[in-house]
Amino acid sequence: MPLVVMKFGGTSVGNPQSREQAVHRIRTQVEAGYDVCVVVSAMGRSGEPYATDTLLSMVRQVNEDVNAQELDLACACGEILSSVVMTATLCRQGLQAVSLTGWQAGIITDGRFGDARIRRVQPDFVLEHLSEGKVAVVAGFQGRTERGEVTTLGRGGSDISAVALGVGLAAELVEIYTDVDGVKAADPKLVPDASTIPVVTYEELCQLAHEGARVVHPVAAELAMRNGLALRIRSTFEEGVGTLVTAGDVDLEPPPFGVPLRPVTAVTTMDNMAHVEIDFPAHWDSSDELRLFRLLADAHISLDMILVTPFRKAFIVSAEKSQATRVALEEAGFTVCITPECAKVTVVGGGMRGVPGVMVRVASALHKADIDIIQTADSHMSISCLIREWHMQEAVRALYRNFYLGD
Repeated sequence: MPLVVMKFGGTSVGNPQSREQAVHRIRTQVEAGYDVCVVVSAMGRSGEPYATDTLLSMVRQVNEDVNAQELDLACACGEILSSVVMTATLCRQGLQAVSLTGWQAGIITDGRFGDARIRRVQPDFVLEHLSEGKVAVVAGFQGRTERGEVTTLGRGGSDISAVALGVGLAAELVEIYTDVDGVKAADPKLVPDASTIPVVTYEELCQLAHEGARVVHPVAAELAMRNGLALRIRSTFEEGVGTLVTAGDVDLEPPPFGVPLRPVTAVTTMDNMAHVEIDFPAHWDSSDELRLFRLLADAHISLDMILVTPFRKAFIVSAEKSQATRVALEEAGFTVCITPECAKVTVVGGGMRGVPGVMVRVASALHKADIDIIQTADSHMSISCLIREWHMQEAVRALYRNFYLGD
C-alpha cells in the first residue's frame, strides 16, 4: 500500500478539539487507502503543562546545571505523552493505532545531546505495525544513540523526525500540519493578509527556513530536498491543499502574455540580531583576520552576513551572543563596535537568479519607507538587508507590496 507520513505540531495536538481535527485528517488518509505514520510534537506551547519549555523549567528549578543528557531524557517525555494521548484519541474514534517512541521507530542519532543528528533510520517496528493495519503514532523530536542513550534533535526537531521517517519508510508523501494553511509570502504577524504560496521549490523552502521562516525546520527541508521526498505544508484547522514543495517541475498556469515571472516568492525576517564591526589598522595582516575568526569559532559564536574588506570586518550575531562576542574580541586586542537591536530582512525567490534589477527594487522599497540599510548579503536566490529592528514590520510590508506578493 502507498504510505504517507503526517506530522502534527504542538498547537495541533494541544487540546481535545485540536486532536479531533487531527483525527479527521488522519482518517481521510486511511480511508483513501494509505498506510499512515503519524509524528507528533509535545502538546501545547511554552507555559502549558507538557510543553518542552515547561519540562525544562521544571528540571532547572531543581538544578540549573543539569547536564544536556539528563535534559534530553526529560524533554523526550513531552512527545511520548503526546503520542500516547493521540493514540488513545484515534482508538476511541474507531481507528487501530499504536504509539512508539522515537527510538522504537528506529531513529538512531549521534551523541550531541540537545541537538543530535540522525545517523540512520531502521523503521522495522513501524512497518510491522503498519502491516497489521494500524496507524503508527511516533513521538517526534527524539531518538537514541548506538549505546541506547535518549537524544533530542533540537527545537523544531519533530519536522526532522517526520522527514527522516518518510525517507526510511519510502513514503509517497510527508505532510506537515500546522496552524497556518501553508507557506506564507510573509509572516502573518507582520502582514495579516499575507498570501499562501501554492508551490515552492525545495531550494526556496530551504532558503526561507534558514532565513527565519518558521514553517519547516531547515534540516528537515534539506533532508527532503536531498532525497526528493514529496512534501506538503497544510493547516490542521482549515480545508485547503496548502503548499506543495517540489523540485520545480510542477506544471503551473503561465503568467499572462507580457507579464514576467515573479523574481521574489516571499519575504522573511530574523530579529534580535546585533551588528559587529572591527576596524583593521593598515599594519595588520591576514594572520590577524584568521585570529579574529578563530577566536569566535572557539567561543562557539555563529556569524552571519559576513563582510570582509582590507580595513573592516563586519558580521551579525544573535543578541544573546553579543556580549560574549565583545569580550572575546576586546580581550584579544580588537577594537569592536556593536550595534544592538537589528533585524535581517530577506527576499527569497528562485526567479531572481540571473535577473538584473532585483536589488534596486529592494533598495527602492526601503528608501520610500525611509528605512536605512546597514549592510547587505545575497545568494543566487536571496537578498538580505540589515536594518534597525523597529523598522522591521514596515520593511516587510514595503517589500511585500513592491514585489506584488499579495497578487
